[in-house]
Amino acid sequence: MSDSNRTDFTNPSTFILLGIPGLEAAHVWISIPFCAMYAIAILGNFTILFIVKRDPSLHGPMFYFLCMLAVTDLVMSTSTLPKMLSIFWFNSREISFSACFTQMYFIHSFSTMESGMLAAMAFDRYVAICNPLRYSTTLTNSTVAKIGLAVVLRSGILTLPSLFLVRRYPYCRTNIIPHFYCGHIALVKLACADIHINSYYGLFYLFSMIGVDVFFIAVSYTLVLRAIFRLPTKDRFGDNMPLHFLILITSVYQLVPPMIHPIIYGMRTKQIRDRLLQLFTHKYA
Repeated sequence: MSDSNRTDFTNPSTFILLGIPGLEAAHVWISIPFCAMYAIAILGNFTILFIVKRDPSLHGPMFYFLCMLAVTDLVMSTSTLPKMLSIFWFNSREISFSACFTQMYFIHSFSTMESGMLAAMAFDRYVAICNPLRYSTTLTNSTVAKIGLAVVLRSGILTLPSLFLVRRYPYCRTNIIPHFYCGHIALVKLACADIHINSYYGLFYLFSMIGVDVFFIAVSYTLVLRAIFRLPTKDRFGDNMPLHFLILITSVYQLVPPMIHPIIYGMRTKQIRDRLLQLFTHKYA
């Protein structure tokens, strides 16, 4: 590649997002279910926040963690969906250099915040079921706030090194990203530099955050199940997959959790379900 061609793409002012390569003709149709999931995620999570804020009897550790998870889901889904829909509906594919890195930061930091919040909720259920007499003294409002702050700081701070590593690379190959958002792997593949540090840090990031959270969640619920049953009443996945299939899978990962969390943790929670029914009953009485 000549020097002139390399200079043209070194730290480009904008990137071009392709959406889902290979399925451009179906972008409008694909956008319909994703738009519906986004609407459900927004409505469900805002409903949880509204009900918990409105009812003082729900001002407890379990519902505080649920609200934190709702905020995390709202930010995570909003980091990707509006731009995705603008690509699918209006063919608005350009994203500025700074906006691309900002989007990458929000996507990855809030994805790990989500796993951290799920781990905090698992700990809440463990204390409530296995040590109910110590629940109110263990999970005070101060403790809940410290756990939430620790989850946010952990994700926010540990995501920064990968952002700085990616930002320092020269981009002299192309400014075209075969995706509908700026992800870490998609950006690193465009760099014309040694990216081994990023790969190593990515593995560290994955195992030290997501891996630890998954392990903690598994241990917590294993102890919960053991307590319940003791009661008197009883390789790199996707290397050979088509690109459009992998992008669809990551799209579902970004959108489905924010949509189903309000249903799983909200509507299946008796207190929130009762308050929601009372709200509609009072409104239409």
